[in-house]
Amino acid sequence: MGGPSHDSSDFLTDKSAKIFVAGHRGLVGSAIVRKLQSHGLTNLVLRSHSELDLTRQSDVDSFFAAEKPQYVILAAAKVGGIHANNTYPADFIAINLQIQTNVIDSSFRHGVKKLLFLGSSCIYPKLAPQPIPENALLTGPLEPTNEWYAIAKISGIKMCQAYRIQYNWDAISGMPTNLYGPNDNFHPENSHVLPALMRRFHEAKVNKAKEVVVWGTGSPLREFLHVDDLADAVVFLMDKYSGLEHLNVGSGKEVTIKELAELVKEAVGFEGELVWDTSKPDGTPRKLMDSSKLLGLGWMPKISLKDGLVDTYKWYVENVVKQ
Repeated sequence: MGGPSHDSSDFLTDKSAKIFVAGHRGLVGSAIVRKLQSHGLTNLVLRSHSELDLTRQSDVDSFFAAEKPQYVILAAAKVGGIHANNTYPADFIAINLQIQTNVIDSSFRHGVKKLLFLGSSCIYPKLAPQPIPENALLTGPLEPTNEWYAIAKISGIKMCQAYRIQYNWDAISGMPTNLYGPNDNFHPENSHVLPALMRRFHEAKVNKAKEVVVWGTGSPLREFLHVDDLADAVVFLMDKYSGLEHLNVGSGKEVTIKELAELVKEAVGFEGELVWDTSKPDGTPRKLMDSSKLLGLGWMPKISLKDGLVDTYKWYVENVVKQ
């Protein structure tokens, strides 16, 4: 029950299986829907927030009773940057706990065959060893700026493990690294580093600016995974993995923020100067996940950062700029 299983699953062979993707409109959920459809899995159950409020237990229970999905991929969450986490801590812990508890418990009680819960790399201690192995979980204090969200996600992992231990139910968890790609959040104030850089370089290009100023020294190391690679890993895990332990999902490749900025600049086609404001803070020096367990099962990311950035910029121009 505890270790990884290499048994052949019928997840990819039963093309008519009913699959509920919770959070299908977000960066992650939309990529998962595209990936499932590319595998011929088209019996997808999808509900927008206005159609089904996952924080309402009775509504979620009624949905599962009526739809009876065989598989559930839980990609729905309330997410945000540092400012949002600091401003709305109650929302981040309560809403995420409600969504997870309702979906996981209803899935079990209504006969779902297998569930995959998606978390985040912020579950790990602030001073975790680098690269971060799965067993670093709960070994030290969290990053204070997003601990409310992190604690909710840790609870989701532990809930999946508890249902596996008590009921022998096939609930698994995957923890992605920093993600990017189509449907990312490009908001000027509360987006993450990669889409924020992309927007700034694009606006500088359009306005024929001479330079773009970026905070810090550019020395911190970060790991990025294209969301289509994550979606590929989700399908792989649903098909190949049934274990107690959560698995990290990362590219295993690091870039400095300086290298990232240069790659984004190139993808956007901005020809001005890149200026570093070294009076501003750098943040955590390094944040890399150890994804060797998943790689050892036979999964590999396929999209290089350079290609992924070109693809994401094309999506940004077609879908955000032209709105």
